[in-house]
Amino acid sequence: MTTLTPEDHLGLGTALAQATAPADVYRAVEQALKRRLGFGLFTLLVATPDAQQVRRVYSTNPQAYPLAGLKRMGPTPWGDLVLRRRECFVGRDANAIRWAFPDHELIASLGLASVINVPVVAMGQVLGTMNLLDAAGRYGDADLPVVQGVAPYLVAPFLRDI
Repeated sequence: MTTLTPEDHLGLGTALAQATAPADVYRAVEQALKRRLGFGLFTLLVATPDAQQVRRVYSTNPQAYPLAGLKRMGPTPWGDLVLRRRECFVGRDANAIRWAFPDHELIASLGLASVINVPVVAMGQVLGTMNLLDAAGRYGDADLPVVQGVAPYLVAPFLRDI
């Protein structure tokens, strides 16, 4: 199992302490996850207070997934799982991607068919989600501790971006 090292935590903590903008922390999180797990696409979404809509605040592929307006994800099965129940979602193949996301055709066109979505939660409130996508079969439950270990570093930046 891949885990975050003490050096990863130190680097993320330093990035959080020295950041002048949320994007500074987002880049540090991206780099840590790239080293530990890898991904084809990494995005961060902040949720509205009612957790019905999300807004992308970070994307490693801004051409396909730009920082843009709100989209409704709360009233979907994925939204119920991740935004309302605050559970992680691991999708291992294209069927899981189709179940979760209305833009599954765009995801498939990028060669992505596996996903990890981790809610970023503070004091019981979902602030947003961290999302890694890659080729089919790339992610499994054993990868969750790495992504979950990074999530707390996003609380302060997400609060600034809400």
